[in-house]
Amino acid sequence: MRSSMTDRRGGVRVRRAVARDAKRLTRLVTTSGAYEGPYAPMVQGYKVGPDYIEAHEVHVAVDDEGRVIGFYALVLSPPELDLMFVADEAQGRGIGRLLVGHLLGQARRAGLTAVRVVAHPPAEGFYLSVGAERTGTVEARPPAVMWDRPELLLTVDGGP
Repeated sequence: MRSSMTDRRGGVRVRRAVARDAKRLTRLVTTSGAYEGPYAPMVQGYKVGPDYIEAHEVHVAVDDEGRVIGFYALVLSPPELDLMFVADEAQGRGIGRLLVGHLLGQARRAGLTAVRVVAHPPAEGFYLSVGAERTGTVEARPPAVMWDRPELLLTVDGGP
């Protein structure tokens, strides 16, 4: 499923990720300020590889200088937002909302009615602000995940 490159906000466009984006996406995950402190072990050594990009709906937000400043990964079956990161220096500019809007468009084109989100606890407020509804809690699974996480649902007809 290809997307148009017309989804824009303030000089930022969204496009399908390609294999050469893998290192930058990995860097966005592993250097995210949201995963500092007790959350750091979860992303330590994490890798977004070319095979992952090929297997899922991975889309990147690119600024007007061509830099990848955010991305999301949508798993179509079962429908779930697997990853979403915005570069620390790009936060607060509407990039996350742009990505969620694009994600909902991709989900709609794929015939989905909703997308599950298991959120990083500090990100729950963001997902609620873009229209997600809390549906429950996913319990910790040590040693991989040491804390409970909010489970939310993004309805495809809604969104930012």
